Amino acid sequence: MTLRLASGRFYRDVRLYCVNLLLTYSQGCAASCSYCGLSRQREGDYQDKSFIRVDWPVYPLSTVIERLNNDYTQHVQRVCVSMITHRQAVEDTLAITRSLKEAVDIPISLLISPTILNDLDPISLKEAGADMVGIAVDAATKSIFQEHRGKGVNGPHKWEKYWAILEEAGRIFGRDKFGAHLIVGLGESEEEMVKAIQRVRNLGGKTHLFSFYPEKGSALAGNSSCDVGQYRRVQLARYLIDHDLCLTEKMRFDNNGQLIDFDLIKERLDEIIDSGAPFQTSGCPGKTMEGACNRPFGDGPPSDIRSFPFKPNKDDLRLIRIALSK
Repeated sequence: MTLRLASGRFYRDVRLYCVNLLLTYSQGCAASCSYCGLSRQREGDYQDKSFIRVDWPVYPLSTVIERLNNDYTQHVQRVCVSMITHRQAVEDTLAITRSLKEAVDIPISLLISPTILNDLDPISLKEAGADMVGIAVDAATKSIFQEHRGKGVNGPHKWEKYWAILEEAGRIFGRDKFGAHLIVGLGESEEEMVKAIQRVRNLGGKTHLFSFYPEKGSALAGNSSCDVGQYRRVQLARYLIDHDLCLTEKMRFDNNGQLIDFDLIKERLDEIIDSGAPFQTSGCPGKTMEGACNRPFGDGPPSDIRSFPFKPNKDDLRLIRIALSK
Protein backbone atom coordinates (compact mmCIF):
# COMPACT_ATOMS: atom_id res chain seq x y z
CA MET A 1 0.00 0.00 0.00
CA THR A 2 2.84 2.39 0.83
CA LEU A 3 4.31 1.87 -2.65
CA ARG A 4 0.80 2.09 -4.17
CA LEU A 5 1.13 -1.37 -5.62
CA ALA A 6 -2.00 -2.41 -3.72
CA SER A 7 -5.04 -0.53 -2.48
CA GLY A 8 -6.12 -0.17 1.13
CA ARG A 9 -5.33 1.68 4.32
CA PHE A 10 -4.00 0.83 7.76
CA TYR A 11 -6.10 0.86 10.93
CA ARG A 12 -6.03 4.25 12.68
CA ASP A 13 -4.36 5.68 9.57
CA VAL A 14 -0.92 4.48 10.65
CA ARG A 15 1.88 5.05 8.14
CA LEU A 16 4.59 2.58 7.23
CA TYR A 17 8.04 4.15 7.59
CA CYS A 18 10.17 1.14 6.60
CA VAL A 19 9.62 -0.74 3.35
CA ASN A 20 10.37 -4.43 3.93
CA LEU A 21 11.60 -6.50 0.98
CA LEU A 22 11.69 -10.30 1.20
CA LEU A 23 13.86 -12.35 -1.16
CA THR A 24 11.71 -14.79 -3.09
CA TYR A 25 12.68 -18.03 -4.83
CA SER A 26 10.56 -20.69 -6.51
CA GLN A 27 12.28 -23.34 -4.37
CA GLY A 28 11.36 -21.45 -1.19
CA CYS A 29 13.20 -21.46 2.13
CA ALA A 30 15.37 -24.42 3.13
CA ALA A 31 14.48 -24.03 6.81
CA SER A 32 11.54 -25.60 8.63
CA CYS A 33 10.99 -23.36 11.66
CA SER A 34 7.85 -24.48 13.49
CA TYR A 35 6.28 -21.03 13.84
CA CYS A 36 7.10 -19.66 10.38
CA GLY A 37 4.68 -19.39 7.49
CA LEU A 38 7.57 -19.77 5.03
CA SER A 39 8.65 -23.17 6.37
CA ARG A 40 9.49 -25.73 3.68
CA GLN A 41 7.23 -28.16 5.56
CA ARG A 42 4.17 -25.97 5.08
CA GLU A 43 1.95 -27.19 2.28
CA GLY A 44 1.38 -25.11 -0.84
CA ASP A 45 3.47 -23.07 -3.25
CA TYR A 46 6.04 -20.75 -1.74
CA GLN A 47 4.54 -17.69 -3.44
CA ASP A 48 1.22 -18.39 -1.71
CA LYS A 49 2.66 -18.54 1.81
CA SER A 50 2.31 -15.77 4.38
CA PHE A 51 4.91 -14.40 6.79
CA ILE A 52 4.34 -12.33 9.96
CA ARG A 53 0.62 -12.26 9.22
CA VAL A 54 0.84 -10.71 5.75
CA ASP A 55 1.17 -11.80 2.14
CA TRP A 56 4.30 -10.95 0.16
CA PRO A 57 3.38 -10.22 -3.46
CA VAL A 58 6.30 -10.35 -5.88
CA TYR A 59 7.43 -7.26 -7.82
CA PRO A 60 10.58 -6.48 -9.81
CA LEU A 61 13.24 -4.54 -7.90
CA SER A 62 13.09 -1.86 -10.60
CA THR A 63 9.43 -1.24 -9.76
CA VAL A 64 10.20 -0.95 -6.05
CA ILE A 65 13.01 1.53 -6.72
CA GLU A 66 10.80 3.61 -9.00
CA ARG A 67 8.10 3.80 -6.32
CA LEU A 68 10.60 4.69 -3.59
CA ASN A 69 11.61 7.74 -5.62
CA ASN A 70 8.05 9.11 -5.83
CA ASP A 71 6.57 11.99 -3.85
CA TYR A 72 4.13 9.69 -2.04
CA THR A 73 6.98 7.73 -0.42
CA GLN A 74 8.99 10.68 0.87
CA HIS A 75 7.97 9.77 4.43
CA VAL A 76 9.76 6.40 4.15
CA GLN A 77 12.86 6.44 6.37
CA ARG A 78 14.34 2.98 5.85
CA VAL A 79 14.38 -0.04 3.55
CA CYS A 80 14.99 -3.53 4.92
CA VAL A 81 15.97 -6.50 2.76
CA SER A 82 15.31 -9.91 4.33
CA MET A 83 17.16 -13.06 3.35
CA ILE A 84 15.65 -16.51 3.53
CA THR A 85 17.73 -19.66 3.87
CA HIS A 86 18.63 -20.23 0.23
CA ARG A 87 22.04 -20.82 -1.36
CA GLN A 88 21.62 -17.81 -3.66
CA ALA A 89 20.50 -15.36 -0.98
CA VAL A 90 23.86 -13.83 -0.04
CA GLU A 91 24.84 -13.03 -3.63
CA ASP A 92 21.37 -11.67 -4.40
CA THR A 93 21.27 -9.57 -1.24
CA LEU A 94 24.58 -7.99 -2.18
CA ALA A 95 23.28 -7.13 -5.65
CA ILE A 96 19.98 -5.73 -4.33
CA THR A 97 21.75 -3.67 -1.68
CA ARG A 98 24.10 -2.14 -4.24
CA SER A 99 21.18 -1.29 -6.53
CA LEU A 100 19.22 0.34 -3.70
CA LYS A 101 22.25 2.28 -2.50
CA GLU A 102 22.82 3.72 -5.97
CA ALA A 103 19.18 4.57 -6.65
CA VAL A 104 17.57 5.81 -3.42
CA ASP A 105 18.64 8.10 -0.58
CA ILE A 106 17.24 5.91 2.20
CA PRO A 107 19.18 3.95 4.87
CA ILE A 108 19.32 0.21 4.21
CA SER A 109 18.99 -2.57 6.78
CA LEU A 110 19.48 -6.26 6.11
CA LEU A 111 17.93 -9.19 7.95
CA ILE A 112 20.60 -11.82 7.41
CA SER A 113 20.56 -15.62 7.71
CA PRO A 114 23.67 -16.87 9.57
CA THR A 115 23.21 -20.44 8.32
CA ILE A 116 24.29 -19.45 4.80
CA LEU A 117 26.89 -16.82 5.81
CA ASN A 118 30.61 -17.06 6.36
CA ASP A 119 32.62 -14.75 8.62
CA LEU A 120 33.53 -12.39 5.76
CA ASP A 121 30.01 -11.90 4.39
CA PRO A 122 29.00 -9.20 6.91
CA ILE A 123 31.95 -7.11 5.69
CA SER A 124 30.80 -7.44 2.08
CA LEU A 125 27.23 -6.54 3.04
CA LYS A 126 28.38 -3.37 4.75
CA GLU A 127 30.58 -2.44 1.80
CA ALA A 128 27.58 -2.94 -0.50
CA GLY A 129 25.73 -0.16 1.31
CA ALA A 130 23.91 -1.53 4.36
CA ASP A 131 24.29 0.55 7.51
CA MET A 132 22.52 -1.89 9.87
CA VAL A 133 21.88 -5.63 10.14
CA GLY A 134 19.48 -7.77 12.09
CA ILE A 135 19.57 -11.47 12.90
CA ALA A 136 16.42 -13.43 13.71
CA VAL A 137 17.64 -15.51 16.64
CA ASP A 138 13.95 -15.70 17.64
CA ALA A 139 14.34 -18.14 20.54
CA ALA A 140 15.52 -17.07 24.00
CA THR A 141 17.31 -20.32 24.87
CA LYS A 142 19.32 -22.98 23.10
CA SER A 143 16.82 -25.74 23.90
CA ILE A 144 13.88 -23.75 22.49
CA PHE A 145 15.96 -22.83 19.42
CA GLN A 146 16.77 -26.48 18.77
CA GLU A 147 13.16 -27.54 19.29
CA HIS A 148 11.67 -25.01 16.89
CA ARG A 149 14.49 -24.22 14.45
CA GLY A 150 17.06 -27.00 14.64
CA LYS A 151 17.03 -30.74 15.31
CA GLY A 152 13.46 -30.74 16.58
CA VAL A 153 12.11 -29.83 13.14
CA ASN A 154 14.95 -31.26 11.01
CA GLY A 155 16.07 -27.71 10.37
CA PRO A 156 19.53 -26.51 9.35
CA HIS A 157 19.98 -23.74 11.92
CA LYS A 158 22.57 -23.84 14.73
CA TRP A 159 22.31 -21.78 17.93
CA GLU A 160 26.06 -21.24 18.16
CA LYS A 161 26.32 -20.05 14.54
CA TYR A 162 23.59 -17.45 15.07
CA TRP A 163 25.29 -15.92 18.10
CA ALA A 164 28.72 -16.06 16.44
CA ILE A 165 27.45 -14.10 13.41
CA LEU A 166 25.62 -11.68 15.72
CA GLU A 167 28.87 -10.99 17.55
CA GLU A 168 30.73 -10.60 14.25
CA ALA A 169 28.07 -8.17 13.02
CA GLY A 170 28.70 -6.08 16.11
CA ARG A 171 32.39 -5.87 15.36
CA ILE A 172 31.79 -4.88 11.74
CA PHE A 173 28.79 -2.55 11.96
CA GLY A 174 29.42 -1.09 15.42
CA ARG A 175 27.44 -0.44 18.59
CA ASP A 176 23.70 0.13 18.08
CA LYS A 177 24.05 -0.73 14.38
CA PHE A 178 22.98 -4.35 14.71
CA GLY A 179 20.34 -6.29 16.55
CA ALA A 180 18.53 -9.53 17.19
CA HIS A 181 14.91 -10.47 16.61
CA LEU A 182 13.39 -12.36 19.55
CA ILE A 183 9.90 -13.86 19.73
CA VAL A 184 8.17 -13.80 23.11
CA GLY A 185 5.91 -16.76 23.82
CA LEU A 186 7.68 -19.83 22.43
CA GLY A 187 7.78 -21.48 25.85
CA GLU A 188 10.46 -19.45 27.61
CA SER A 189 10.06 -17.70 30.95
CA GLU A 190 10.20 -13.92 31.20
CA GLU A 191 13.53 -14.28 32.99
CA GLU A 192 14.99 -16.34 30.15
CA MET A 193 13.84 -13.82 27.56
CA VAL A 194 15.14 -10.83 29.50
CA LYS A 195 18.51 -12.53 29.92
CA ALA A 196 18.67 -13.04 26.14
CA ILE A 197 17.90 -9.35 25.61
CA GLN A 198 20.68 -8.44 28.03
CA ARG A 199 23.08 -10.74 26.18
CA VAL A 200 22.38 -8.88 22.95
CA ARG A 201 22.88 -5.53 24.69
CA ASN A 202 26.15 -6.69 26.23
CA LEU A 203 27.41 -7.26 22.68
CA GLY A 204 26.40 -3.69 21.80
CA GLY A 205 23.22 -4.54 19.93
CA LYS A 206 19.53 -3.97 20.46
CA THR A 207 16.58 -6.33 20.44
CA HIS A 208 13.60 -6.16 18.10
CA LEU A 209 10.73 -7.93 19.85
CA PHE A 210 7.84 -9.90 18.41
CA SER A 211 4.87 -11.40 20.22
CA PHE A 212 4.24 -15.00 19.13
CA TYR A 213 1.16 -15.21 16.95
CA PRO A 214 0.15 -18.57 15.44
CA GLU A 215 0.83 -18.40 11.71
CA LYS A 216 -1.75 -20.11 9.52
CA GLY A 217 -0.35 -23.31 8.03
CA SER A 218 2.70 -23.46 10.32
CA ALA A 219 3.40 -26.31 12.74
CA LEU A 220 2.34 -24.06 15.63
CA ALA A 221 -0.85 -22.85 13.96
CA GLY A 222 -2.94 -24.42 16.72
CA ASN A 223 -1.03 -22.82 19.59
CA SER A 224 -2.26 -19.86 21.61
CA SER A 225 -0.75 -16.43 21.05
CA CYS A 226 1.64 -15.02 23.63
CA ASP A 227 0.11 -13.93 26.94
CA VAL A 228 -0.34 -10.16 26.74
CA GLY A 229 0.90 -9.54 30.29
CA GLN A 230 4.06 -11.50 29.59
CA TYR A 231 4.68 -9.50 26.43
CA ARG A 232 4.09 -6.11 28.07
CA ARG A 233 6.53 -6.86 30.89
CA VAL A 234 9.19 -8.06 28.45
CA GLN A 235 8.60 -4.99 26.24
CA LEU A 236 9.19 -2.73 29.22
CA ALA A 237 12.31 -4.64 30.25
CA ARG A 238 13.68 -4.49 26.69
CA TYR A 239 13.22 -0.73 26.57
CA LEU A 240 15.01 -0.26 29.89
CA ILE A 241 17.89 -2.53 28.89
CA ASP A 242 18.35 -1.17 25.37
CA HIS A 243 18.32 2.41 26.68
CA ASP A 244 20.90 1.46 29.32
CA LEU A 245 18.56 2.33 32.18
CA CYS A 246 18.56 -1.08 33.90
CA LEU A 247 20.44 -4.38 34.01
CA THR A 248 18.88 -7.82 34.08
CA GLU A 249 21.07 -8.82 37.02
CA LYS A 250 19.36 -6.22 39.20
CA MET A 251 15.79 -7.05 38.16
CA ARG A 252 13.82 -9.51 40.27
CA PHE A 253 11.77 -12.50 39.15
CA ASP A 254 9.44 -14.84 41.03
CA ASN A 255 9.81 -18.62 41.21
CA ASN A 256 8.11 -18.96 37.83
CA GLY A 257 10.50 -16.53 36.17
CA GLN A 258 7.94 -13.71 35.97
CA LEU A 259 9.25 -10.16 36.25
CA ILE A 260 8.23 -8.54 39.54
CA ASP A 261 10.75 -5.70 39.94
CA PHE A 262 12.47 -3.62 37.23
CA ASP A 263 14.98 -2.02 39.65
CA LEU A 264 13.78 1.52 38.91
CA ILE A 265 12.06 3.99 41.22
CA LYS A 266 8.28 4.04 40.78
CA GLU A 267 8.06 7.66 39.64
CA ARG A 268 10.61 7.12 36.87
CA LEU A 269 9.03 3.82 35.81
CA ASP A 270 5.57 5.43 35.66
CA GLU A 271 6.96 8.23 33.52
CA ILE A 272 8.43 5.74 31.06
CA ILE A 273 5.23 3.68 30.92
CA ASP A 274 3.10 6.79 30.37
CA SER A 275 5.31 7.80 27.43
CA GLY A 276 4.10 4.68 25.61
CA ALA A 277 7.53 4.26 24.01
CA PRO A 278 8.35 0.80 25.43
CA PHE A 279 5.24 -0.65 23.81
CA GLN A 280 5.82 0.69 20.32
CA THR A 281 7.37 -1.56 17.68
CA SER A 282 11.08 -2.04 18.31
CA GLY A 283 13.14 -1.88 15.14
CA CYS A 284 15.82 -0.04 13.21
CA PRO A 285 15.81 3.77 13.27
CA GLY A 286 15.33 6.08 10.32
CA LYS A 287 16.84 9.43 9.46
CA THR A 288 14.80 11.23 12.13
CA MET A 289 12.88 8.43 13.90
CA GLU A 290 14.03 6.11 16.65
CA GLY A 291 11.80 3.31 15.37
CA ALA A 292 11.29 3.61 11.62
CA CYS A 293 10.59 -0.10 11.25
CA ASN A 294 7.10 -0.04 12.74
CA ARG A 295 5.74 -3.22 11.04
CA PRO A 296 2.02 -2.38 11.44
CA PHE A 297 0.13 -5.27 13.05
CA GLY A 298 2.84 -7.79 12.23
CA ASP A 299 2.39 -9.71 15.50
CA GLY A 300 -1.28 -9.18 16.26
CA PRO A 301 -4.52 -7.91 14.72
CA PRO A 302 -5.83 -4.36 15.29
CA SER A 303 -8.21 -5.78 17.91
CA ASP A 304 -5.25 -7.06 19.94
CA ILE A 305 -2.28 -4.79 19.23
CA ARG A 306 0.95 -6.14 20.67
CA SER A 307 3.61 -3.88 19.10
CA PHE A 308 2.10 -0.44 18.58
CA PRO A 309 3.03 1.08 15.18
CA PHE A 310 2.10 4.49 16.59
CA LYS A 311 2.22 6.26 19.95
CA PRO A 312 -0.32 4.59 22.28
CA ASN A 313 -3.19 6.85 23.34
CA LYS A 314 -4.80 7.07 26.79
CA ASP A 315 -7.12 4.13 26.17
CA ASP A 316 -4.20 2.05 24.92
CA LEU A 317 -2.14 2.94 28.00
CA ARG A 318 -4.98 1.97 30.32
CA LEU A 319 -5.06 -1.51 28.78
CA ILE A 320 -1.26 -1.70 28.88
CA ARG A 321 -1.24 -0.99 32.61
CA ILE A 322 -3.89 -3.64 33.21
CA ALA A 323 -1.78 -6.18 31.31
CA LEU A 324 1.38 -5.25 33.22
CA SER A 325 -0.36 -5.96 36.52
CA LYS A 326 -1.54 -9.46 35.56
